[in-house]
Parts: sequence; C-alpha cells; structure tokens
Amino acid sequence: MDAPTELLAASSITSRMITRVQGAKASCLVDMISVEEPLEIRVVGTHEGQPFAKSLSITMRTPGHDVELAAGFLFGEGLLTDRSQIQRIASCGTVAGEPELQNVVKVELHPGVELDHKRLDRHFYTTSSCGVCGKSSLEALSVAKCALLPDTPPIEVTLIHKLPAIARSAQAVFEQTGGLHASALIDHAGTLIDLKEDVGRHNALDKLIGTRFLKGEVPLTDNLLFLSGRISFELVQKALMAGIPIVAAVGAPSSLAIELAEQFNMTLIGFVRGGRCNVYSGTERLRL
Repeated sequence: MDAPTELLAASSITSRMITRVQGAKASCLVDMISVEEPLEIRVVGTHEGQPFAKSLSITMRTPGHDVELAAGFLFGEGLLTDRSQIQRIASCGTVAGEPELQNVVKVELHPGVELDHKRLDRHFYTTSSCGVCGKSSLEALSVAKCALLPDTPPIEVTLIHKLPAIARSAQAVFEQTGGLHASALIDHAGTLIDLKEDVGRHNALDKLIGTRFLKGEVPLTDNLLFLSGRISFELVQKALMAGIPIVAAVGAPSSLAIELAEQFNMTLIGFVRGGRCNVYSGTERLRL
C-alpha cells in the first residue's frame, strides 16, 4: 500500500525563516521548502556463481517513494526487465532501524538472475536536474531493444487541455512549496491514476513508472503521461520503456525528444496551458 500523502509530504518539506521583498518593502516570514537529499541505490546478487554488491547510483532527490525511484531507475536503464527478478527491495534505514542508512535503497536479486555487467559496471551519477547523463543519441536505445508503440484509439483534444488542472489537484507538496516537478499518469477518460513529485523531473517520472512496474502494470499502453516541465530526450525514453503512447507537458520538448517520439510512434504534445497546446508528433491519436 502506498504511504499516506500527509506522511510523504512531511518528509518532503522543511521550513526556513526568509526575507521577502516586495518593491521597496522587506518582511521576515517562515517559508516552506522542498527537501533535497542524496539517495544511494545498491544492487546485491550473484554473477557466474559469485556474490556481488555494487553501489550503482547516487542521485539527489526529494525523499519519498525511494523504493519506487530505485526500481524505476533500474528498469529505465534496461538493467531489470521484470519485477520477478527482484527478491527484495527496501530502504536500508527502514529495515535495519539505522537512521544513517535511510537514504540507501538495497535491491536484492533472486539467485540465478544475470544482469548485463558491462552496463552494471558503468559509473552512474545522476542529479535532480539533469537525470541520467550519457544518452546523447538515438543509437543508445538500441541496447534497450525498444519497440514501436502500438496505434491506439484517438482521444478528445479537450482532455489535453484539462491535464494541468487534473495534475495540479493532486500536487500536495507543490501547493505548499511551489518548488517541485510532477509526473502524472492519466487514463483516456481523464481519471488520475497516479502522480509523483520530486525536485528532479527525471526522479518524479522514475517514481511514477517504478510504482507501476512493481505492481506488474507495465506496459502502460492505455494511459497518457503529463509532465510539469519541459520534455527532454531522457523523459521520452523512460516513457517509451514503459510503453506510454502519449506524452504531454507544460513546457517545450527538445529536438531530440521530438525525433525520438517520431521514430517510435509516440504522440508528443508541449505548451499545454491556457486552453492551447502544440502537437509535435502523433496527431492521429487526437480527435480535433
């Protein structure tokens, strides 16, 4: 069961006395601030009969849904392909009762699960702003063996115009801090299935996809993804890995994001705001 929203919000927000300046007038007040802390992802398993343990990634993130973030990261990188590969995944601090380990997630694999150790040995370091670095070309996706997204029935474009309001209604931490990105999964009837927030755009999406991955619900062919910021290559890649055919966002897509969406039959929509939007690929999935 997912943690209650109020508990996640409590771990995601801190407060600080600040000076607010309006025109020539200054005043002191308490401001709510989004928490940013490092998370280490460790993988434990066996390789050719020998046990191994690797610290795979350190990422700056907003605390909350750390297990889902780790799962989404490993799945998005193509290291894990099915939830059955995981024997146990948990926050070390939660299990051991050691506060100093609360920012560590350990992923224990079932005996016999073999990972691509060339990819596993690659040094990962991610930040809340840039996401997974190193994927600068479309050729990088050939390793992940991504398939073309299937054609899906068209949806009303009026639903696209409603996406910002649907997502905003569930952004509990953003309402208090104004400083978080969000990734929302919405069905074709306009029902919000899930939403995750984080200081990092990539982290928010990893948390969202990781949650569905752990529930055995990928591919997410019957849903659309709404992003609170701009659309980068990495975000489109993560959506592609999860089988999401429609990606919409408040901000603009990059040229490589558009190229990737076109190549894999994804509908890509930007500048969704004020009753307008720009469709960059996959117009056939919209009923205009």
